[in-house]
Amino acid sequence: MAKFVVVGSYADSLINFRGDWLKYLIDNGYEVHACAPELEDGSEVHNRLIDLGVTPHSYPVRRTGVNPLSDLLTLWALFRIFRKIKPDFAMFYTIKPVVYGVLAAFLARVPKRIALITGLGYAFHEERKRSVVAVVASFLYKQAIWLSGVVFFQNPDDQRLFLERKLLAKKERSCVVNGSGINTSQFQIEPLPCVPRFLMIGRFLGDKGVREYAAASLLLKDQYPDAEFSLVGWIDENPDAISPAELDSWVDSGINYLGKLDDVRPSIADALVYVLPSYREGTPRTVLEAMSMGRPVITTDAPGCRETVVDGENGFLVPVKSVEALAEAMKAFIVDPSLAAKMGQKSREIAVNKYDVNSVNQMMLEKVR
Repeated sequence: MAKFVVVGSYADSLINFRGDWLKYLIDNGYEVHACAPELEDGSEVHNRLIDLGVTPHSYPVRRTGVNPLSDLLTLWALFRIFRKIKPDFAMFYTIKPVVYGVLAAFLARVPKRIALITGLGYAFHEERKRSVVAVVASFLYKQAIWLSGVVFFQNPDDQRLFLERKLLAKKERSCVVNGSGINTSQFQIEPLPCVPRFLMIGRFLGDKGVREYAAASLLLKDQYPDAEFSLVGWIDENPDAISPAELDSWVDSGINYLGKLDDVRPSIADALVYVLPSYREGTPRTVLEAMSMGRPVITTDAPGCRETVVDGENGFLVPVKSVEALAEAMKAFIVDPSLAAKMGQKSREIAVNKYDVNSVNQMMLEKVR
């Protein structure tokens, strides 16, 4: 039986974002292992992986910044895991696992090494591309991509950027897939509420557009007191994270903070419209979840985001960082709530026809074999 290991930087993401992929590998006859920080025996994610039939492995990683000692410990820990389980395939997603995991797999002589670029992160935004962190990240990414057999991108803009910056030598070694896909049976269509409720889910980072969402929401709250605006997520340890004081001020001004939820489906079901004003994404998972549940989407005309919305059909695309355009798009659903039913149905159709997780997983497995 061939062995397949999947490596990420968040334990929760192995279930929430890669759970269907892990199950698909098991169903196709692979012995599956998964690596992430904080996967100690008895932890919730550890137990859920065991229930899936996946063998968990914990390793240390400092997700932000460049600390040579910390990163060497990450490299060494993954090398030891690979030498122990001797996988035939190793797949890595998010920057630290890709950079250090691919190298560890190469040193451990793992035959097939796969990089999954789920987004470019803090260092790769245009205004930061000449920073020390960005230069180092680009150099490390280039080495990892060179050592990878297949590179998956979740949107064509990221693939193009890697080619332009010569991080990827040949386009033929890469493939663009429709995100991580969405389980349309798990995220089923739900009736729309009668109240104009807006929702944003994610890490509270500036690059996610959370400040623009808050500003547009508070602007509309003054004009339409019956409208409701909610946030689901958490403040991440990241240079771009908002401060707790900012979140407190938004809550004091009338935005509903629902916390970090293990299951976001009830919050999506309560919402009329899903909003994600991100500056750049791989393919935003929360948008796919909302689309699958029949919600119209307002997002930005930015890489990774623009692929999910046909402007005017299943939602609206707005310019990055434009609070005014975002507020106008949100206002359209307050003034005419009937828009949501038509656009929400179109969202569901796109989710089923373009982003179904089984189709995405089948394509990925065919490419790596």
